[in-house]
Order: sequence, then C-alpha cells, then structure tokens
Amino acid sequence: MPLDQLTDEEIESEEGKEMSFLDHLEELRWHIIRAVGSIFVFALIAFVYIEDIFRIVIMGPKNPDFWTYRMMCKLSEISGYTDLCVTKLNFELQALGVSDQFTMALTSSAIIGLCFAFPYAFWELWRFIKPGLRNVEKEAARGAVFFVSLLFLLGLFFGYFIVSPLAINFLANYQITPDIKNQFDITSYIGILVTLSLGCALIFQMPMIAYVLSKVGILTPKFMREYRKHAWIVILVVAGIITPSPDIYSQVLVALPLAMLYEVSIIVSGRIEKARLKAQRELMNS
Repeated sequence: MPLDQLTDEEIESEEGKEMSFLDHLEELRWHIIRAVGSIFVFALIAFVYIEDIFRIVIMGPKNPDFWTYRMMCKLSEISGYTDLCVTKLNFELQALGVSDQFTMALTSSAIIGLCFAFPYAFWELWRFIKPGLRNVEKEAARGAVFFVSLLFLLGLFFGYFIVSPLAINFLANYQITPDIKNQFDITSYIGILVTLSLGCALIFQMPMIAYVLSKVGILTPKFMREYRKHAWIVILVVAGIITPSPDIYSQVLVALPLAMLYEVSIIVSGRIEKARLKAQRELMNS
C-alpha cells in the first residue's frame, strides 16, 4: 500500500524503517498508476468531445481566421509588411486509410489527455522522488511542480499559437509549381502540430534545467554570460529551423521568447550561486 494511503501512526512507523527495493517498486507502481489514470480520464473526456476539439482546436491553425493569423494581419498593417498577413492557406487535408480518422481521434485524445493531466502526473512522480531528498534539497526544490507545470503550459500555448501557425502557413503556401496541389495527410498535419507544440513545451523548461544544473554545480551564471552570444546564435538557428518561413518577422517572434528564457536562466543560476556562496560564508564564520 502506498504511503499516502496510510494513517499518521502507520506513516511514522514506516518512516522509521528503510524501504526495500521491492517496497520502492510498489510505491512507484501506485504513483504511475495514478498518473496514467489521470491521463486516461482526461483522454476519455477529450474523446467524448473529439468532434468539437478537432473543429476548434486541431483545425484552428488551418483556417485563415485563426487568432494568430488575425494578429499577423494587424501587425502587417502597423509595419507595412503586407506579406505578413495570412488570408489564404492553400492546402486540403485528407484521410488516406480506412481507419485513419478513428486512429487520429484516439491519438489526439491521448495527447490532449497528457497535456491536461501533466501537472497532476508530474506531481505524482514528484511525490515519489521527494521523500528520498535531504531537507536542504527539499527546501531548494520547493515550488518545482508549480514552475515545471507553468513553463510546460506556457510553452504549449506558445507552440500552438505562434510556432505551429507560422510553420503550417509557410509549408501550406509553398509550391514548387502551381501544377502540384497541396493535399496533405491528416496524420502529417497533426504530427507537425503536436511535434512543434510539445517541443516548445519542453524547450520552455530551460530555466528549470538551469536551476537543476546550477544546484549540482555544473552550470554557473559566469559561464552562461560568457557564451551569451553563442547562445543567441543557436537560438536564431533553432528559430529558423522550427519556423521555415523566410521572413524575418516570424523568426524574431520565435527567437525573442527563447532569448528571454535564456536570460531568465542566467538570473536563476545567479541566485543559486549567491545562495551557495552565502551558505559557505556562514559555515566558515561558524
């Protein structure tokens, strides 16, 4: 039985004992079951409303009246760069296989379930990891679930509303010759949407990665400042890759948030280093 289902007296008794390897596996199993269960529940809800989800969410970046395209048209009016405004997406979607639509419904439901359940699923895994940490490490990791979940959701929205529409717009309107019509498989379209959205959700974990690496002494703010220019070049390259559109505005829209995340990572690493130096001085004075 997992520790969170024991009474207070039983917990105190269990904490005084060293858990065996099999006990740890049993504890991990229950956390995984609850995490997967939460994903399944959200996936089931998504499957019930899959028609509306497909029409509004998944097919959203396919329509010229999508929020991002409307904002791009307003930006084009301000900047005078008319090519930035999206008025037409020159492609059609089709399902080639007999079971493709049903398979896509199941796959999309599972992915949506993962996105909605991520904060709870991560919290469950964190509950398994946390008891093995020392008090100092627990104190340092306070708020980890909140910040990881927040960054994941911010990255997910950034990927869905910014990166994916820019990529889909460019790929949909790109033609070698007018004789070739763009008729894409639905699996290819959803693959791009999911890859870019979840990819950005992972990229947005940069400050948390910097936090962890700084805590273990691998990363320092001095190192990040020295290689800031190199990092900006890498960010521009990444922005150019995930936004294949050749116009500079699209790349800047993607590169700016990534550069901000890098600067935030420097601040996070700097605070960790200051706290470590302060603790060392207090230890020497004592």
